[in-house]
Amino acid sequence: MARSTGFAVRTIRFYCDEGILESQRSAGGHRMFDADSATERLRLVRRLRALGIGLSSIIDVLREERSMTEVIAAESARLDIEFRSVAWRRASLRAIETVAPAQRAERLALLAAAQDGGAVHDCLVRFWRRILAPIPRHEIDRWVGWNVPEPPADPSIDEVVAYAELAAIVADPDMNNVVRQQYWRSQPELIRDDHGLYVEVGDVLTDVVPLVSEGVRPHAGSELDRFVNAHAHARGERDSPRFREQLLIDATDSDHRVHRYWALTARFFGTRVSVGRAHDWVYNALAHPTDVADAQAQHHRSLPSIRER
Repeated sequence: MARSTGFAVRTIRFYCDEGILESQRSAGGHRMFDADSATERLRLVRRLRALGIGLSSIIDVLREERSMTEVIAAESARLDIEFRSVAWRRASLRAIETVAPAQRAERLALLAAAQDGGAVHDCLVRFWRRILAPIPRHEIDRWVGWNVPEPPADPSIDEVVAYAELAAIVADPDMNNVVRQQYWRSQPELIRDDHGLYVEVGDVLTDVVPLVSEGVRPHAGSELDRFVNAHAHARGERDSPRFREQLLIDATDSDHRVHRYWALTARFFGTRVSVGRAHDWVYNALAHPTDVADAQAQHHRSLPSIRER
């Protein structure tokens, strides 16, 4: 059997002991094999091993506990993870290698704290789950799917640095309070229906997304009114100038970390408009009514008169 297959005798013995090969004992105590089936079995083992399939998985195939398709798919998925890990490390090393010497220590600390793209993504997901609690998990996961970028499979230097910076921002101890204040506004303890507010604000931001995409300046209108009404209703109040002022108390929308976070995510989203950018549009419409009024007046002045038309 060793001569016909090219396997070492000790390897064949090992495969017998592991149950990969079936054999019988001769009267003299030698292992006896069915030549055709044993040879074909060893060929299959060799071919699967050549593809890097582990011995335990090969045994599962031979025992018909798993199909070859399942085993190959699992190995392919494992290699995808391994490739992403290696690609991330390569980009990180190049990012440190190419930075100016004076900035090398800072960048090294940044990237050392974000050793793996998958781990960073998990960190971002946990951050937003804390922010949006107690919203049901399945709804948060949909929100995360749209607003949290996946780690690039083969990141560039700029991408690996940007993704690592996202992790550094959410690791800031103050960031949790800053973003919760931005999302839930002032006096969140007065909110009687967190889920209802989440849904209503989400509907508003969905309608704001095309305005942001088209470059429409923040302005008073139905979007802002619905945003204010959602917060007022959730607190048992009504829209009023006083309530609008309350929504701006201790506002954190202009915090540099918030702006930096959404600017970094935009590098990965391309043309997609995140909730952060839509929320910023509504905030500017609420916080700068004078600018909005001036913009509207300028727009009306630019329209031709009835006589001109």
